[in-house]
Amino acid sequence: MDPVYISHGSPMLPLEDIPARDFLRQWRRYLTEKPKAIVAVSAHWNTSYPSVTTATQNTTIRDFYGFPAELYKLEYKTRGSPELARQVKSLLQAGGFSVVQEDTKWGLDHGAWVPLYLMYPDADIPVIQLSVQPHKGGLHHYKMGKALSSLQDEGVLIMASGSATHNLRYISSSSETPSWFSEFDDWLNDALCNGRFEEVIEFEKYAPNAKKVHPSPEHFYPLLVALGAAGKNAKAQRIHASWAHSALSMACFSFKPTLLQKTIENQDGVANTLSSSSYESPASGCRDNSIDGDLRRRGSFLGRFIGRVMNVHR
Repeated sequence: MDPVYISHGSPMLPLEDIPARDFLRQWRRYLTEKPKAIVAVSAHWNTSYPSVTTATQNTTIRDFYGFPAELYKLEYKTRGSPELARQVKSLLQAGGFSVVQEDTKWGLDHGAWVPLYLMYPDADIPVIQLSVQPHKGGLHHYKMGKALSSLQDEGVLIMASGSATHNLRYISSSSETPSWFSEFDDWLNDALCNGRFEEVIEFEKYAPNAKKVHPSPEHFYPLLVALGAAGKNAKAQRIHASWAHSALSMACFSFKPTLLQKTIENQDGVANTLSSSSYESPASGCRDNSIDGDLRRRGSFLGRFIGRVMNVHR
């Protein structure tokens, strides 16, 4: 089961009338195989060492404030899986991470439950959460994913959740995206689908406007876990592209993709795998496999949330 990276946007995503919500609501049309379990890697759980949740029942963590009352009524009650959590711990330790902590109290923060609320609304799949360590760098997170690569063959979905662009200072009601955000977003898609993974791992060195778009890296690092889990020969595919609140790219990616693909024959009779709605980037020749249409659609603005979302470091 191919690892995926989901840009989760605002905690208001389940209530917003935007393309990203529509995409995630239709998730089960795209990934028809039901996961046996989910490992959620969230940008909003920051720890000193890799940590896994070992609770048998997950709680819904509302790690935000100042939002409409309707949002606080939403719950996502899922089972945990202590067995899977300890398997993840063992895999990480075998991959060179000597200290991996178990956490019985952490539930699902909004980086995990907000997209899952839309993707799997029945909440009938066991979920564990894996933390990120923003002070450890990109290669650290790529290696975390690499250590977990065997899970994809066991029906476990590694869902990395962050944001392709993330600087809340630039959120606005404007329908125009600042050029430095779109330049970064274009670079990320081009680097991923052309296999320049070393650049992606060191994005702060290679990406345009990296520090302006990601003043802190915690929303980018989950992507590297998903990339690492797919293996060194991974093929990246952008499966959704839209914008919300002017500056939040809602881009989503799968790695070693199988989502909504079909095999077709080219003129030479050679089999190629393409998505059902492909877009050829004129700038790079890099195929954009967004499966749900118009890349220019923008999400509506439902109120500023600067300072209302918490990244928890434990």
